[in-house]
Amino acid sequence: MKLYKLLSFSFLLATLTSCTFTENIYVNDKGTGKFSLDMDGSALMEMAGDQVGSQMGASAKKDIDSTFTFKQLFEEKKDSIAKMSPELQKELKKLENFVVNTKMSTEKKQFLMVLSTDFKNVNELQDVLQAASTLQKLDGAGSQTSAFSSSFENNSTLSYTYDGKKFSRKAIIEKPKADGKTADSGADMSKMIFSSSNYIVKYHFPKKIKKVSNPNALFSDDRKSITIQYPFTDYMENPDKLNFDVEFEK
Repeated sequence: MKLYKLLSFSFLLATLTSCTFTENIYVNDKGTGKFSLDMDGSALMEMAGDQVGSQMGASAKKDIDSTFTFKQLFEEKKDSIAKMSPELQKELKKLENFVVNTKMSTEKKQFLMVLSTDFKNVNELQDVLQAASTLQKLDGAGSQTSAFSSSFENNSTLSYTYDGKKFSRKAIIEKPKADGKTADSGADMSKMIFSSSNYIVKYHFPKKIKKVSNPNALFSDDRKSITIQYPFTDYMENPDKLNFDVEFEK
């Protein structure tokens, strides 16, 4: 199966069923680290695994375990990318170093997609789900990717900062689009699709945590990691609810 077809179908599954999205960040002493976004759609496999396997072009008992980079994907779609605006090409460029791993097993009732990358500075990170939604523009309207073209757009800009003393995750809400009806319609659709999905953040630091501004944060035994769970509708409708600061012990 071609890379783009596999990725497109995987994102499509993620928008059609209850999923758990887990955002992982591992920060090292010097501020470098690893980021990953895990999308677990195993609930769909429990309900309709055989049908999904058939749609993916796999037999009911054949597992899929595929790993590739966005750079490989963009090479496959280079002709389409060349026709895009410089702005959209710049958005895709941000994903170039991400590795995509997709695992699907109808027998094990498993569907998992992981987008991961290493970073030199936390400040480089962005909202991967929103950036990935740009992929639908490669084939234009009418393709299967258009089904998730706006599914992850929450009208915000996400940024991360870390200076060794404090870590911040901050989403800034942008001005509403002129076409309010379209935005409302999209929000209603997203709310219906993701009403039973969750968005979890798991952050791991090289220092012990003194305090977190979110009272729902759960600490690891060594107080170097936190886990916070949100309804996915918060990510979609009120992304600033996922804002928080972490302060570290001296």
